[in-house]
Amino acid sequence: MPVIVVANPKGGVGKSTLSSNIAGYFARQGHAVMLGDVDRQQSSRLWLKLRPDNLPQIQSWDITDDHIARPPKGTTHIVLDTPAGLHGPGLEAVMKLADKVVVPLQASVFDIYATQDFLAELAGRKKGDKASKAQLAVVGNRIKDHTKATEHLKEFLQTLDIPLLGLLRDTQNYAHLAAHGLSLWDVAATKVDKDLDQWAPILKWLQD
Repeated sequence: MPVIVVANPKGGVGKSTLSSNIAGYFARQGHAVMLGDVDRQQSSRLWLKLRPDNLPQIQSWDITDDHIARPPKGTTHIVLDTPAGLHGPGLEAVMKLADKVVVPLQASVFDIYATQDFLAELAGRKKGDKASKAQLAVVGNRIKDHTKATEHLKEFLQTLDIPLLGLLRDTQNYAHLAAHGLSLWDVAATKVDKDLDQWAPILKWLQD
């Protein structure tokens, strides 16, 4: 049962957007998916409440930042949306569960500097006697092509030993879909073809 954690201590970077779309993809593939929301804002839980009944269903995983219960039998995939400021015992708890950790990062000097210590900490967990089993990768989010900010983000990521899975463009598609409890895979592909193309390498890594 793969557990995919979407994490970044910086708020407003798109953790819930990534989490809900990852869950939506696996549900569309016919998997029994649970979406857990540790974030106090409960954005992912709201998205689940908005999700139409006629779509592939995604179960809510009732968890808190100090208690993560075992999911019920039959669950095949878990996606965990985490809060801003994740650290200490909360971080330890989710890292013990995680098979994959996706870190969304925007092309902003504030986001980069707020995230670099977190990335270094996660990367450091791959070493030592208590090395984490989780694979780590970054996804650029709300990216505008041909901007200095985007180039700065790419330059920063080149200094890390962490794969960059892709750059997701800045588009209102995600906001419009989220307002109705939808993912990219719940609408006609022709409406979101550019976004589906950008997701292809991300999905490949998640399924490897």
